[in-house]
Amino acid sequence: MAKPPVCKIMDYGKFKYEEKKKASEAKKKQIVVHLKEVKLRPKTEEHDYEFKVRNIKRFLEEGNKAKVTIVFRGREITHKELGSAILDDVNKDLKDVAVIELQPRMEGRQMFMILAPNPKVAQRARDLARQQAEAAAKAEAAGKKPEGNKVVVEGNKVVGSKPDEKQEARPQEAVPPVAPPQGGQAPEAAATGGTK
Repeated sequence: MAKPPVCKIMDYGKFKYEEKKKASEAKKKQIVVHLKEVKLRPKTEEHDYEFKVRNIKRFLEEGNKAKVTIVFRGREITHKELGSAILDDVNKDLKDVAVIELQPRMEGRQMFMILAPNPKVAQRARDLARQQAEAAAKAEAAGKKPEGNKVVVEGNKVVGSKPDEKQEARPQEAVPPVAPPQGGQAPEAAATGGTK
């Protein structure tokens, strides 16, 4: 501490505002990990199993955790070994991208385990998310035009969703007003001479 102590007179409202801005910036940079669930049955066929394993692998590569659940119905509960065999197969198929965070366990009529991305995969997902956040921040700072299906009109140019879709904006032609029909007839009747 300085001697004598130094104090600073400041605007408390401005201080709180700056703290709030710093907190929101930190929140933008943080990476949220979700728990995605995939449900299987003891009688799940090979193609369906492979499809669900591909989804689990995709979830793990995105940096999320995956909960693999085996649901037993009716008398299937007597063959718990089928469920644990499926979970072992999932573990073997995903050993290059996943580590078991929670060993298989029973909860009522469900057996589940939780998989987390291994450190290499998790680091790759964090790096990718960080790059996307930086790219979004640069685009926001540069003030890019909105993308998508929106059309922006600048002066006499129409800018579409793609940069090469520039066209000349055409002024709408004025439509001459239609004179009301003579004799108080409806427009169709006036055009046909009053008979249909």
